[in-house]
Amino acid sequence: MVHLGGAPAEIVESERACWDGRYAERPFVLLAQQSVFDATRAPPGKHTAWAYCHVPYGSPKDVRGPIDAQIERFAPGFRDRIIAATARGPADLQRSNANLAGGDISAGASHLTRLLRPLPYSMPVPWVYLCSAATAPGPGVHGMCGHRAARTALRRRDPSFEG
Repeated sequence: MVHLGGAPAEIVESERACWDGRYAERPFVLLAQQSVFDATRAPPGKHTAWAYCHVPYGSPKDVRGPIDAQIERFAPGFRDRIIAATARGPADLQRSNANLAGGDISAGASHLTRLLRPLPYSMPVPWVYLCSAATAPGPGVHGMCGHRAARTALRRRDPSFEG
C-alpha cells in the first residue's frame, strides 16, 4: 500500500474536506498493486492497481478523475498505461456489502469512543472469533484486531496463557 499525498498540510486539507462534506482537489490516495505479489491477479506482463480516497459519507460523486490525477502527479505516464478500469462509489460498495454503510470500508467512523469500547473477540460459538476493522482498536494496517483475537483464542484454549 502506497499513500499518495503532498506536504502534510495538503494531506490534512484532503482529509478535512471529506469530514466537512467537501471533495479534495488533490485527494489523499491509497494505492495498491497486488499483482506485483500475486501474478494471478493480472494477465502475463500486465498489472492491476487498486486505489481509493476518502469522500463525504454516502457520496454519489465519481472521483476517479481526481484519483487518477493524483497518481499521475507522482507517477507520470500512469494514465497512458491504463488498459481498462472500473470505479465503484460508496453506494456501490454498500450494495455489495451492507456492512459498508455509506461506502465506509472501515466499518464506521473511528471516533475515540469506538477505539476504547470493550468488545468481546470471542463469540458464543467456541471456534468463532471477531477480528476486523469493526473491532477495537479499529481500522488500519496495524494487525492489532487479529492479534487481540488470537490472544483471546489462546486464553480460551489455555487459561494459563499470559501472552
